[in-house]
Amino acid sequence: MTETDFIEKYASKLNDQQLEAVKTVNGPVLLLAVPGSGKTTVLVNRLGYMIYTQGIAPENILTLTYTVAATKDMSERFKRIFGDELADRLEFRTINGICAKIIAYYGRMIGKTAFELCSDEKETAKLLSNIYVQVTRDYPTESDIKTLRTLITYCKNMSLTSDEIKKLGKENDLELLKIYEGYNTYLKNNSLMDYDDQMVYAYKILKGSKVVLQYFQNQYQYICVDEAQDTSKIQHMIISILAGAGGNLFMVGDEDQSIYGFRAAYPDALLNFEREHIGAKVLVMDKNYRSNGAIVQAADSFIQHNKDRHKKHICAIRESKSEINFVSIERDKQYNYLKEVAKNPKGKTAVLYRDNESVIPLVDILDREGIPYNIKNMDMTFFSNRVVLDIVNILRFAFVPMDEEIFMKIYYKLQAYISKSVAMDMCMQAEIHHTGILDAAEFIELNPYVLGNCRSLRTHFKNMTKESPYKAIKRIENYMGYGEYLANNNIDANKIFILKMIAKKEKDIPGFLNRLTELRQLLLEQEASQGGRIILSTIHSSKGLEYDSVYLIDAINGVFPNKVVRNMEKATPQEKSDYEEERRIFYVGITRAKDNLTVFKYKNMPSTFIKELNPASKAEAKANTTKKEYHYSPFAAAGRYKK
Repeated sequence: MTETDFIEKYASKLNDQQLEAVKTVNGPVLLLAVPGSGKTTVLVNRLGYMIYTQGIAPENILTLTYTVAATKDMSERFKRIFGDELADRLEFRTINGICAKIIAYYGRMIGKTAFELCSDEKETAKLLSNIYVQVTRDYPTESDIKTLRTLITYCKNMSLTSDEIKKLGKENDLELLKIYEGYNTYLKNNSLMDYDDQMVYAYKILKGSKVVLQYFQNQYQYICVDEAQDTSKIQHMIISILAGAGGNLFMVGDEDQSIYGFRAAYPDALLNFEREHIGAKVLVMDKNYRSNGAIVQAADSFIQHNKDRHKKHICAIRESKSEINFVSIERDKQYNYLKEVAKNPKGKTAVLYRDNESVIPLVDILDREGIPYNIKNMDMTFFSNRVVLDIVNILRFAFVPMDEEIFMKIYYKLQAYISKSVAMDMCMQAEIHHTGILDAAEFIELNPYVLGNCRSLRTHFKNMTKESPYKAIKRIENYMGYGEYLANNNIDANKIFILKMIAKKEKDIPGFLNRLTELRQLLLEQEASQGGRIILSTIHSSKGLEYDSVYLIDAINGVFPNKVVRNMEKATPQEKSDYEEERRIFYVGITRAKDNLTVFKYKNMPSTFIKELNPASKAEAKANTTKKEYHYSPFAAAGRYKK
């Protein structure tokens, strides 16, 4: 088929940038594709172009995507355009999929069986839990295990040294190296490997065996990589060695959309592409077909604040039909606002947020009022987080003041300056005298200051039993020393805010504790609601998707972004990198919106990102001196400001 015939039949609707990407086949090529620019369409059409016009055998093309679901989606899209026969001859794989193939080939070559893949997450969690107990002499929470799993993945994907792992552990207040080594030793001794090992071993095989490398280089003479910005360092190393220095490598990505740093995503590979690949070409698709012009213009202005990126802009194709709505509201009032939206959303509507915990108070309200909704990829770690468990234990202790197990978990977090030996003595005296543990402070010789603290805590706990859970949590945070404990240990208090929002709906502490259990179970068993027309999702889970309307919540300093870098010149490279990733997450969130974007602004709660997205907000702050205030009605259908 001639190039002209192919374009007329399959690619007539592509713009000049898209068509150039389709036709650029040989050598290393980096395609920078902004949100909504049609990258998947280009990838699929390019595969057809390679086969039909360049005479490249489908068997010699390897297409790598980020997830199994993405491989299936791309294969189906190719089938719809070019038919089943060619699609069945093409290889669409994840990186892990190709690594498994490399390991299996090497095993057959040397006559050995590869380690068994440890794919059962429950077994992995059990193993890590046992090692955690051995190393720390403490029992991990579900949240601890998830953190460990993420850190181990990061270590292997970034190819960290022992010293770097030790440093990472120190930053996370964890003996990470000991746990990491114990985990790996167990896997090796039992002939097991995890998904991250699969990539490490495949890379070592390719580096160490010219025979294996040559076999796969001959097999895959053309390599296409989708979502390249989400690919980790070890994955880029595998792709680079397979493609060779000047090989036919086509990478599609956008460092502005790299938001998986916690999984070791390595956007540097895109930034260094020309240096690492001889004769590389860099193409850009900067036209956004998804969002209305106002959203695109604001998004482009916003992402320009990042420095570690290619110099490019995102250009609007659609007109600016409606401006971005900035809703001025108290943070605790946003849930009732969104409840009204959920009753009758217009089109495909999503509420997006940085962290899963942000949406729990909204889920609580929607469930209480029987309003259907759909939620994407909710995880349960909020309920097993140390802060949440602390608050729950402190509330419980008010009703069981003789419980030694609970007391030993909380005594040092209430800033009463009770030593461990004194705490244990108090527990023993309480058992002897059949009193509450804090009452037992009267039976031992204590520093008057510490004794006064114990008496004060005893009064707090007694009063707490008669209070609403909301007041009780405020008491714990502000008057019992727990807020001070969080501040001293640099732990954010956002989870306490979430707990207070749930507590507001309950009359007593037992009811609140029961509601937490109900919510956990509700989210654990959550299934798609038949009548749910509103989607609740983290920004990470919304990546690659689009919605008619997006509501972005909790964009406040300390939550999103988690930390604000005030002086970039004095910041460490890691601090700069983390902060720029937070900005990229926000950018991905706002570019999910097609027609309408609503961003909540909270009174007396600063937001660096909202100021960057809406420079006019700086002027608003000054305008407050002129007594002009703008409020937004949660029930206004048209979504306009009211003066």
